[in-house]
Amino acid sequence: MTKEEEREMREQLARLLQEHRDLDAAIAALEGAPGADLLQVQRLKKHKLFLKDRIGFVEDQLTPDISA
Repeated sequence: MTKEEEREMREQLARLLQEHRDLDAAIAALEGAPGADLLQVQRLKKHKLFLKDRIGFVEDQLTPDISA
């Protein structure tokens, strides 16, 4: 991986982490609101799980492969 590719991956990781935190806050706010739209909460949680998987993938790409 070139330095440019690594920089782009780290930027993507930062964006994904920020979006994940934002969704966490949005979910907490919706769940705390009276008459919360449960379908919307479920959709946000599903998207949050997608982001978590994507974050894991990007982190794996950035971690060097160590063979013992």
